Amino acid sequence: MANKKGKGKGPSSNMIAQNKKARFEYHIDETFEAGLVLAGWEVKSLRAGKAQLTDTYILIKSAEAWLLGSHIMPLNTASTHEIADPTRTRKLLLHRKEIAKIFSRTQEKGHTCVPLKLYWKGNRVKCELALVTGKKLHDKRATEKDRDWQRQKGRIMREQNKG
Repeated sequence: MANKKGKGKGPSSNMIAQNKKARFEYHIDETFEAGLVLAGWEVKSLRAGKAQLTDTYILIKSAEAWLLGSHIMPLNTASTHEIADPTRTRKLLLHRKEIAKIFSRTQEKGHTCVPLKLYWKGNRVKCELALVTGKKLHDKRATEKDRDWQRQKGRIMREQNKG
């Protein structure tokens, strides 16, 4: 049986990077899928899993969407003739209506747009972005309390299954 590329690695094999902090800091209202304009060395680095989305945000400028603050670590072997900038601003590919919607929502007080994750879809890199509103401190505490309870519940269930 021939080995099929990309199959059998588990459900999260297409994930490159995730912004876990965003799900804790914000209430997610709506998500979008955007393409990403990348240089060749960036694609090679992403294949090696050298990307980071912490403190990254989306900026809409002159009817175009841009990914700011993302960090893609250049590989030593990638390119010798091109100077690699790991934190350069990268263009996001979205439909005009989606860009207009994101722009109008981010103009409202308390709303912003942040990337949630980078992943492979076929041989293309996609970015999942979300329109979000900031959580208050008591919301964050509730999230943390719920997470602790889920962890504790899992422990109790494991102990019950052993006996």
